[in-house]
Amino acid sequence: MNQKANSKRRNTLEVPGKPTFVDVFAGCGGLSLGLMQAGWEGIFAIEHDQHAFKTLHNNLIAEDKKRKFSWPSSLPKTAHSVYSILENNLDLLAEYAGKVDMLVGGPPCQGFSSAGKRNMHDPRNKLVEAYLEFVNILKPKVVLIENVRGITSNFNDTNSAKPTNYAKKIIDALSENYDVSTKMLDTSTFGVPQRRHRFFIIAFRNDVAKISIQPFEEIELDRNNFLKRKGIFSVPVSSKMAISDLEVRVNGTVASRDTSGFLEISYNGPLTSYQRLMNSGDITPLSDTRLARHKPEISTRFEKIIELCHANGRLNVSLSAETKASFGLKKSAIRVLDPNSPSPTITSMPDDLIHYSEPRTLTVRENARLQSFPDWFTFHGKYTSGGELRKKEVPRFTQVANAVPPLVAEAIGITLSRIIKKTTNFSSANPLVHQNTLDTQEA
Repeated sequence: MNQKANSKRRNTLEVPGKPTFVDVFAGCGGLSLGLMQAGWEGIFAIEHDQHAFKTLHNNLIAEDKKRKFSWPSSLPKTAHSVYSILENNLDLLAEYAGKVDMLVGGPPCQGFSSAGKRNMHDPRNKLVEAYLEFVNILKPKVVLIENVRGITSNFNDTNSAKPTNYAKKIIDALSENYDVSTKMLDTSTFGVPQRRHRFFIIAFRNDVAKISIQPFEEIELDRNNFLKRKGIFSVPVSSKMAISDLEVRVNGTVASRDTSGFLEISYNGPLTSYQRLMNSGDITPLSDTRLARHKPEISTRFEKIIELCHANGRLNVSLSAETKASFGLKKSAIRVLDPNSPSPTITSMPDDLIHYSEPRTLTVRENARLQSFPDWFTFHGKYTSGGELRKKEVPRFTQVANAVPPLVAEAIGITLSRIIKKTTNFSSANPLVHQNTLDTQEA
């Protein structure tokens, strides 16, 4: 392809028609949201946690939403586990077999994550096998999987002479019928104000990949044009560029609208281009701006930590052993945000990150900004869970932390939509597909 033709293709990402997807382990809907913004048609999504599903439902399933799953009438719009779907809804899955363009999702990562206790026998690791069963039944043209870097590491299994590598297990299983590509992506290169490295698998079914497909090369070729169309002219986007309009000193506080006895940040509007992208439509008041209730001594400690970290240049990194000892801290992950850089990977623990200039932890909305969720997207359920409930529930902070950043999902979705329509017998006459034109201008 000559340079002129290549340039023309890069500036013409839209293609008519809507390819379809099913989201397994959907969480609160970050991946689904990004794909819908890229012009994909969501059929249905599977999420077992009641809190996460409520967020998913209220944003992407409810009838009054502009973007929503088409959703089969035979499937209740409630939380479901993958096991209950495989056991009770095989007729539904058989109905869509071979008709779904893409199966997406990522098995829960807690058992793989280096941020937690990597456990070979964590029952959540077994969900990989359930995901592969969905692939076998639905036979989608494309499979898209996202997970933490830890899924590529070996687990030492005392019951086996060989270590287990779940990424290799997935790749080997898919390779029987799919052309598999993998890559570790840094989300900050897609305009997400967070250095979050995640492992992606993209697999095209052998019988539809008529030509050699290099999806990650195509995604990279499309990336700069995507950023420009989103109004992001320089990456990385810093934490301050993402959340400076949510500073208490800029807005003041009001009584929390959803939790008695708490304060939340008021809102006076966006200040930067990234904030305007997230706040497209002039959303106000914002949801999920509830502030933590720090005791005075905690706020004083945070003030001293912020000052010290700025002075010694230890921003976005864990406190030194000496600093922790001087403050009597045992927690290892606590960090102060660097206002001039993307944030480190956000976690489900709200006290892992301290604001870059205010003596407090971040709100759910600030974490959502760092994940590139638009301001109209609201979160539901508990804010946090403790003790053993942390293994069973997915409260708001965890929903945000576990999500695929929508900007990344949108960029990938635009490229995959173009590829699938170019390399397969995609037809807008497909009953699962509705006529439409991709709109990549919306936030």
